[in-house]
Amino acid sequence: MTTFDKREEGFEKKFALDEEQKFKAEARRNRMLGLWAAQQLGISGDAATAYAKEVVAAEFEGPGDGGVLRKIMADFAVKNVAITEQAIRARMSELAAVAIAEVKAGK
Repeated sequence: MTTFDKREEGFEKKFALDEEQKFKAEARRNRMLGLWAAQQLGISGDAATAYAKEVVAAEFEGPGDGGVLRKIMADFAVKNVAITEQAIRARMSELAAVAIAEVKAGK
């Protein structure tokens, strides 16, 4: 194996690790966001955990954060929770930073 091959293999492994960490951080962020949204909706306990799982699953309903955002906005509209899209996006950003730090720390 040449030095070039070893270097290429190293880059591929780093890319795979980075993508795995990104996926884990997004799922963690969505779970935390789901728990926060559940609290805003007056949901607690096991029902809040179940709701958070629904929010995580909503990630796969559209590209990017669209599915998660649409789910939470729709649920807030049904329950007349007066939180704006901008406020939800801000909370997503805050929780993304927390999730990334936790994933990198191996939590």
